[in-house]
Amino acid sequence: MSDTDPKPDLPPHPALTALRTHRNFYGRVHGKTLRPSQKIYLANDLAELRLRGVSFDENPDRRVLDLAKLPGQGEIWLEVGFGGGEHLAAMAGRYSQVRFIGCEPFVNGVAMLLGLLRRNPVANTAIHPGDARDLFDVLPDGCLHKVFLNYPDPWPKARHHRRRFVTPEHLDPLFRITVPGAEFRVATDIPDYARQTLEEVPLAGFALVSDSGVAWDDWVPTRYETKALREGRTPRYMTFRRAETRPQR
Repeated sequence: MSDTDPKPDLPPHPALTALRTHRNFYGRVHGKTLRPSQKIYLANDLAELRLRGVSFDENPDRRVLDLAKLPGQGEIWLEVGFGGGEHLAAMAGRYSQVRFIGCEPFVNGVAMLLGLLRRNPVANTAIHPGDARDLFDVLPDGCLHKVFLNYPDPWPKARHHRRRFVTPEHLDPLFRITVPGAEFRVATDIPDYARQTLEEVPLAGFALVSDSGVAWDDWVPTRYETKALREGRTPRYMTFRRAETRPQR
């Protein structure tokens, strides 16, 4: 699909920049038909919250972002693939002193987050409605203090495992943009995803702190966790700490 031929029910909005990346993009960008209210959120609310200078259209030279423009003065935390936005919206409300960036290419998920933020507004959140790799390109070194990866796309087929987030293509730039000591949290209900996480993440310079069936004290349940529990799968909650230096592969 090209940006000149979007899904008919989608209004023109920056989430479609996910289709204009120079990279192969494998995930879904849209799902079921948006509700009228969601179309309004995308048309009216996203522009104010969208992080500028990430898409190739806006930043073809891939200049590093000036994060001083983010609202607030605190640490910067990132959620990769925020899904329906439940976790991101709740954490942003709970930690008002922290600056949040949420990354999600799925238009329906972006619309759901915007709906949550309409009902409970926060002043400390920016959204990149596109590919996380494009965001990583333009983030400065050592800018993130905490990163969340909650129930990522499992890509269950073996030939698709290279598309998972827990691969060098994502983890190597993640090491660059996190500060030493940064916390990296991963939640998944897929045993093989947990296996690959435990193998790959330490090799990228993030030491395992804990691997538990018990969620973090400030955990916010998501629709994906609810579905996993309903279908009898056991969630895993893994915490990693970014090292001072990355080991040689």
